Amino acid sequence: MTKRAAHAGLLLAFISIAAVPVRAADWPQFRGPARDGISRETGLLKQWPAGGPKVLWSIPVGQGYAGAAIVAGRVYHHDYDEAKGEWGIFCRNLTTGKELWRFTEAKKIRPNHAITRTVPAVDGRFVISLDPKCGVHGLDAKTGKQVWSKDLVATYKTKIPPWYNGQNPLLEPDRIVIATGGDAILVALDKATGKEIWRTPNTLNVIMSHASVMPATLGGVKQYLYSTLDGIYGIAAKDGKLLWSYARKFNVAAVPSPLAVDGERVFVTGPYDAGSIMLRVRASGGVFKAEPDFDMKNAEWNSEVHTPILFQNHMFAVGKKKRGLFTCLDLQGKTVWDSDGKASYELGNFILADGAFFVLDGRTGMLRMLEANITGYKELASTQVLSGNDVWGPMALSDGKLVLRDLSKMVAMDVRGK
Repeated sequence: MTKRAAHAGLLLAFISIAAVPVRAADWPQFRGPARDGISRETGLLKQWPAGGPKVLWSIPVGQGYAGAAIVAGRVYHHDYDEAKGEWGIFCRNLTTGKELWRFTEAKKIRPNHAITRTVPAVDGRFVISLDPKCGVHGLDAKTGKQVWSKDLVATYKTKIPPWYNGQNPLLEPDRIVIATGGDAILVALDKATGKEIWRTPNTLNVIMSHASVMPATLGGVKQYLYSTLDGIYGIAAKDGKLLWSYARKFNVAAVPSPLAVDGERVFVTGPYDAGSIMLRVRASGGVFKAEPDFDMKNAEWNSEVHTPILFQNHMFAVGKKKRGLFTCLDLQGKTVWDSDGKASYELGNFILADGAFFVLDGRTGMLRMLEANITGYKELASTQVLSGNDVWGPMALSDGKLVLRDLSKMVAMDVRGK
């Protein structure tokens, strides 16, 4: 090959690479792409201007806590129109907030600690939604046309939880995974058709909780984790086989989801003074067994609504014993530092991005940016972006745009650095 030909080849390769569109990190489901509450975005603002980051758009929404998924510059979220008695899935432009399509369905739902709670799962082709009364909807992501639907109550004898469904479907490459209760503990459904791939027989009489299914690899085996008022379960991703269970009582409602800490440990916490437990799950001869590493039964610390984020071998969450403190815990459950005397966040949500935690005050709607570290509480910036009360909905971040909501309003802010 001549030098000229080699140069031409390199130039062609460079042009080909440059022509591939660069897409910002999507936020395709509850807790983001890896279901861990961590954004892969970089280049975000390290300081905020007076008045806070620019608000790109603000829209009214029906009362609830339903956060957004963001894929390819589109925002997908749930809503409910009380006047019309219509539940819906909405698609909007991320930059402008303009509505691109909506799917609605007549559904009578009375307010019970608000109405909407969950985040759709979106892969660019399909939108998978689990509604307040346990209907599953598969929509075309571009048009909003319903492709398939499944009523969990009719199909699996699911019992709708108190305060309606709070579970967010788990998005996988070829499927979604949902906990049903009734005839199954978990089911895996084909995303394109809703056809059942497998189910986990419910020999333990597990009832659907508000927690969401979480992925994990324990003992080298991929599995799905699920927690209820009565215990924690590990189910094989391959075929839905129940691999292990651990009986542990929580109080009133199981809301935060299980957190896989590493290849052996699973941390589970719950509201109403239920405390927290760290399980160690080991396999011997292909048989799994779960045992407590520690159990904070006396509410030494617990998170009431949100699942902790794992960062630098520590866990971060808004929790208590004193309510509302943003806390850094080590993997033995000991508090390393918290926000006591500096800020209280009630039941607010939080995500991690580009070396900082974005944390919402669930009572007032104040948004704070904190340095992500394991040495101490350090606030970098704050802004009053939402109003109270009950600002509990999960946030989403994509293309430098942070989407967040309170009980009646959803906003998008530009948090990119210049």
